[in-house]
Amino acid sequence: MAARLSVTLLQHTPDPDRSVAIAGRLCYAPVSAADLKQEMTDDEVAKLVRILVRSGHHSALEHASFSFAVDGVSRACTHQLVRHRLASYNQQSQRYVHFGGGDSFVVPPKIAANAAAEKVFLEAMDQARSAYDRLVDLGLAEGRTRESVQEDARFVLPNAAETKIVVTMNARELRHFFRVRCCHRAQWEINALAWQMRTMLREVSPYLFEGTGPACLYGSCGEGKMTCGDPYKSEDVDGPAAAAR
Repeated sequence: MAARLSVTLLQHTPDPDRSVAIAGRLCYAPVSAADLKQEMTDDEVAKLVRILVRSGHHSALEHASFSFAVDGVSRACTHQLVRHRLASYNQQSQRYVHFGGGDSFVVPPKIAANAAAEKVFLEAMDQARSAYDRLVDLGLAEGRTRESVQEDARFVLPNAAETKIVVTMNARELRHFFRVRCCHRAQWEINALAWQMRTMLREVSPYLFEGTGPACLYGSCGEGKMTCGDPYKSEDVDGPAAAAR
């Protein structure tokens, strides 16, 4: 059985919409942030967050951060994920954690849908796992430490190797992340991850993540001649199509 994507929102800035609104309002207020926290109504918070986003005053959005636990993704996916540099990451080590088990690889859906292709893929994964296990056994027989052996043995593992990672991003970077990774042109795995994260954040911080997602949801595609030609529909903004991705 292949590894499956699992996303958990571990923690986030308390009342993230209000935290951002306070930071933005403080720039123009004669009182302290503590006073603003008590004085601002929910309606004022919503209005101010929308103004901050619309006006491009996005530095205030950096005062809200969100941490996710992501399991069941491939090394191919996390190599893309860490390209988002304004974030913090801690990833499961292939040096210190022995690789193995039945759910050790991510199988691309298009390969899983083709019996012949899936057979070729799974045979390759079995060969990689067998080579890894054999290299570990040989190294341990030589008296080397397990981490030293696994450090070398992991070189035979493919991009499909399952991994786990903790990701922390602020609201400003997350809005950018959703714009580029919720796009149809994003690789299928990080696309699914982005949609799941977006669905979670729309629940806990509705104003900060209002209007997020690919550009085609709100107007024209920004990909130019690279456009996919298959824009998301308006019902995908909050509907079941988005939640299921």
